[in-house]
Amino acid sequence: MAEPERFQTVILGSGQGGKLLAWHLAKMGRRTAVVERQWVGGSCPAVACMPSKNEIWSARVGYLSRHAAAFGAVNGAIKTDMAKVLGRKRAMVDREVAFHLDAYKKSGAELIMGSGHFVAPNTVEVQLNDGGTRLLAGDQIVLNVGTHAAIPEIAGLADVRPLTHVEALELDYVPPHLVVLGGGYVGLEMAQAYRRFGSEVTVIEPGPQILGREDADVAAAVQDLLREEGVTFLCATQVLGVQGQSGRKVTLTMRSAEGDRAIAASDILVAVGRIPNTAGIGLDKAGVELDNRGYVRVNEWLQATAPDVWAIGECAGSPQFTHVSVDDFRIVRDNMAGGQRSKLDRLMPYCLFTDPPLARIGLSEGDAQRQGIAARVARLPMKAVLRTEATDETQGFMKVLVAQDDDRILGFTMLGAEAGEVMAAVQMAMLAKAPYPMVRDAVIAHLTYAEGLGPLLSNVGERSPA
Repeated sequence: MAEPERFQTVILGSGQGGKLLAWHLAKMGRRTAVVERQWVGGSCPAVACMPSKNEIWSARVGYLSRHAAAFGAVNGAIKTDMAKVLGRKRAMVDREVAFHLDAYKKSGAELIMGSGHFVAPNTVEVQLNDGGTRLLAGDQIVLNVGTHAAIPEIAGLADVRPLTHVEALELDYVPPHLVVLGGGYVGLEMAQAYRRFGSEVTVIEPGPQILGREDADVAAAVQDLLREEGVTFLCATQVLGVQGQSGRKVTLTMRSAEGDRAIAASDILVAVGRIPNTAGIGLDKAGVELDNRGYVRVNEWLQATAPDVWAIGECAGSPQFTHVSVDDFRIVRDNMAGGQRSKLDRLMPYCLFTDPPLARIGLSEGDAQRQGIAARVARLPMKAVLRTEATDETQGFMKVLVAQDDDRILGFTMLGAEAGEVMAAVQMAMLAKAPYPMVRDAVIAHLTYAEGLGPLLSNVGERSPA
């Protein structure tokens, strides 16, 4: 083996947590290399979070334009120009690439575009994208390799070349009929966007409800609002086989309690889950163990089983959100410096970017019941929030869980306009361990959606007698 180039830190993958760590370490004077197969900056700015929200916003603008007459704005026929939608998204991605390249240059971290695999502990061979190889050795190794879309083992599915979110965000046409496999976050965001672009959309979910981790009332409310826009849902439905070619014509055979049936569509999008990118990169040679799902086995400090190896983000089994990867960066940064910052007991925010969005922090009702935690539950329909009198955004509701034996806020869920922003206010109160009356009685600006927290918390019942 040739003598490797020596780095103090080698990071596989340029996702959110990895790049932040690279820039931090390099600015501290540590010689740092980042190996990235394809996307400068990782998937979030290139093919996931930011591009999807970019196109979702384009779909929302079209939707509002079609309904502008209700607000006194008279317009003509509105149609979608997917070439312009795609061009707007690509321009954003180009700006992000330029930003990231500049950040690498300013930090001093070296970005190496190629595919890395371990050939020995702490030693990575990189097949460079422009040809040739490099051999890197790091005193510390950080795994930030992410995940990719799972393609379920359904007869014929792989052969029809289905879309994942990556390909769906590169479409320059409006599919006449898009079938979405999976009623989770990605599937529902794309389903609503393409319905608003003009596609007929059918969502097929094998479970009894969409959003299987959410409370039943939340899932039902999301399904109702999307159904009102024309999205068709087939829950508790198993796809038996698929024929054809996505982009032309596909035929799906399905089974449900009503029996077997078939539907035809033009395109099929698979959004049923994620698989870690840990196979085929030589982790066994690095002494890094995986769990039974293929994720890097880490402790609460995000250390892998091999010495001086850490893992960040989705490949470490962390919740699949960019903001979690950012916090993973903070954990690894501090622990590399001798700290003991833990991933346990994080107050994790969730946000689904449908329109209106769904946001949740802390416990859901189901979580509390499963954990045997007694809680008082209060609800408020969004139509009771005064802001909606001005905007007509009356869909959805707020829901809060308060501890039965004290006044701690245990959880908050909101389906409604600006839900993510309102959730952040509740999150700050929960982090500060503020009793709910403090939030209830706060002077919140009128006329905002957050103003609804006052009447919501006024609905909390009295504590149970000791």
